[in-house]
Amino acid sequence: MSARTKARKRALDVLFECDLRGSDAIETLARHLASGDPTVPEYTVVLVEGVVAHRSRIDELIEQYAVGWTLDRMPAVDRNLLRIGAFELLWADETPDGVVLSEAVNLARDLSTDDSPAFVNGVLAKLLEEKPSLVV
Repeated sequence: MSARTKARKRALDVLFECDLRGSDAIETLARHLASGDPTVPEYTVVLVEGVVAHRSRIDELIEQYAVGWTLDRMPAVDRNLLRIGAFELLWADETPDGVVLSEAVNLARDLSTDDSPAFVNGVLAKLLEEKPSLVV
């Protein structure tokens, strides 16, 4: 597993935890950083802070492109994978778009429902298609 894959998985762990507990992501991230067990990769910090900084726009876009699904109806893993993927596609230029989609789909395959990989791929692919016209 690559370093970036591990960082994405760790970011998903933090965001998933916050989602289920209703806790603040930055505080949870700080707690994980302080404990150091397991270690928190630098890119995890970038992802979590980026999702938090752009959360309202990210959620708006996910709901727009997840036809027939509200954020509340989505599995928590899918919801947070989409948030990470949307942040990477729209605000983090260092990762190629194809890699972002592939990583999100693979994590969905490993961690969520049987339908999740296709769902995550479909929403992120639509965001990618619309990326040039989106105001972020």
